[in-house]
Amino acid sequence: MEQIPLPAPIHYELILQLLEKQTMSAINNNQELRQQVSQLIITLRKAAAQQKRLEESCQASSVEVDHRWSLNHLGGRL
Repeated sequence: MEQIPLPAPIHYELILQLLEKQTMSAINNNQELRQQVSQLIITLRKAAAQQKRLEESCQASSVEVDHRWSLNHLGGRL
């Protein structure tokens, strides 16, 4: 079976850091927006955790994962 392309884990981390450090600071006084960003952060953390479980399942099934840095599959590999 060929490798399964998945986003590189750093993509989740970069987005989460941006949302937690910069976006939250910028909307400090707007509770509605803070709640929406908090929900987005939770969703991204769940997505990252789900990808981790998928990677573990792939490993257990001897299926290789190809972490991609971009949509360019030839130059985007780790």
